[in-house]
Amino acid sequence: MTTLDGETIIVTGASRGLGASMANRFAREGANVVVTARSEADLEAVAADAADAAGNTLVAPADVTDENAVRAVVDTTVEEYGTVTGLVNNAGIGLLNMYDEQRVLHEVNVDDFRQILDVNVTGVFLFSKYAVREMIDNGRGNVVNVSSGLGRRGAAKWGPYVASKWALEGMTRTQAAELEDHGIRVNAVDPGGRVETGFWDHLPESERNEILEPDVMNDAATRLLAQGPDGVTGESLPATEWEQRLG
Repeated sequence: MTTLDGETIIVTGASRGLGASMANRFAREGANVVVTARSEADLEAVAADAADAAGNTLVAPADVTDENAVRAVVDTTVEEYGTVTGLVNNAGIGLLNMYDEQRVLHEVNVDDFRQILDVNVTGVFLFSKYAVREMIDNGRGNVVNVSSGLGRRGAAKWGPYVASKWALEGMTRTQAAELEDHGIRVNAVDPGGRVETGFWDHLPESERNEILEPDVMNDAATRLLAQGPDGVTGESLPATEWEQRLG
């Protein structure tokens, strides 16, 4: 049975949806979990939900695009738990979050495009930049990047999001190659479909029957974070395929 006893894991975008569900699961598997997002109140609610878990949950609000705030989250984690052994880069946005609609790429506002790339790509870079240094010192660690099927194909009216997830896929493979000799595994996982998150709040009830529950990635992410230095690295798969691969 997979457990995360002794692990210390930072989860970004942990105030709701996939991030909140994964963070709760990690704590119940025995990990020390640091939850981060912009809303401290929402993070406190997530921590309260995991109050009876085997592991601890620490609230550390931050904007993933703010380098000083990101560095402070990692520093706080190390001060509280002594190390970082896992990072889940889950924070992400798209036009649907912002406007409840999609737009063809040439009609996307430049500032909106930059904001989506800043959160979905720069945010991953910043947390990886500072958390990975702690993992290198430990000689082990796992980075899990939350991707999407749109990181492997194009889709009309999803331009900024597609661009960000293709970038994430490339970063995943690049860091996996760079960090393999340090005993650090870097992989990507996606839910395999639409999930009950803010992305799909606009959908009519008739189209919500295929929406997946926020816990869809919990098993796969837990198994990825439990990997040792000889585990799988540089791969990107939907959650169900990770479950099959890791057993």
